[in-house]
Amino acid sequence: MKKPFLCSLTVYLFAFVVLSKAQNAIQKTPSDEGVIVTRTIESKALQNTGGENPNRKISIYLPPQYEQSNTRYPVIYYLHGFMGKDNISQAMKDVLDEAIKKQKIKPFILVQADHYTLFEGSFYSNSTLTGNWDEFESKELVEYMDKNFRTRADKDSRGIAGHSMGGYGAFKMAMLHPDVFSSIYALSPGLLAFVKEFGPNSTSYKEVQNVKTHEDLKKTYYPKVLVAVARAWSPNPNKPPFYCDFPFTYEGDKMFINQPVLERWEANMPVYMVDKYADNLRKLTAIKMDWGRNDAPRFPIQIGMLSQRLENLGINHFAEEYIGDHGNKIWTKDGRVLNDMLPFFNDYLKF
Repeated sequence: MKKPFLCSLTVYLFAFVVLSKAQNAIQKTPSDEGVIVTRTIESKALQNTGGENPNRKISIYLPPQYEQSNTRYPVIYYLHGFMGKDNISQAMKDVLDEAIKKQKIKPFILVQADHYTLFEGSFYSNSTLTGNWDEFESKELVEYMDKNFRTRADKDSRGIAGHSMGGYGAFKMAMLHPDVFSSIYALSPGLLAFVKEFGPNSTSYKEVQNVKTHEDLKKTYYPKVLVAVARAWSPNPNKPPFYCDFPFTYEGDKMFINQPVLERWEANMPVYMVDKYADNLRKLTAIKMDWGRNDAPRFPIQIGMLSQRLENLGINHFAEEYIGDHGNKIWTKDGRVLNDMLPFFNDYLKF
């Protein structure tokens, strides 16, 4: 008589365990979470003679319920900083999910492409040595996203943003391509002008000319940045070991200026570019830049210079200082992406 009871109890317990596991599985994959997918683009724009891999990974954040809907979404093209890559970390994903959940922004797609190079950053620029990184981002990547994902394929639904090197790239790329992007948010954009650590009288140019090997360069920071910039803006295939020229060189304490190279660098620095491209900037829907009060000295100065120049040209924009350093208030729950950048795009992108 006990066996049927035990059998029934076993069946009941098994069913309870299965149901509990199913409920837990549902809880672990809530409908209010987006997903990250990765792809690789075989780039024609990045064919190069400088040893860079033209096949580039991209990481894409798709909003909650993307697969269950037929909705088309605006896209934010996010540009990483120097030494960064394409990967969207869990902390970044959490911020993107939180923004949608808290209705700081309507559902959207975000894509980040890999611009890491042999010298740790492309500076989002076209180069005769390392490949056409601007063309890759602003043309090939945009076309790929519009072809393979449910995007709103018009400039009014495309925003571009980035941090540090990425903030530089975002501002410059939107300035050059107002027919592709409508809005810019540049977080602590770098290399806007010759100031402080990258000014002519800093120690950076003396240091870089004393570095003779790639291995020694890896141990530095400012010289490594200067080589990456020079390979993008002033490549020289006849000048090993780094195959580039610099605008300033030193013999002892005496500085020499390479005027043609100086002009090429200024042609890629936004503070000196905005006069030429003012009409393009006026075509944009919205422009915003911010910086941390406690960031490295060059950031408040150069962003202030750019903002002042935009104001003098009558170009509407937002420029805001916050209490923070270069990275502590970016992809955090109290940071700029969640509380400022994404609400900005919610206001200015077409959904």
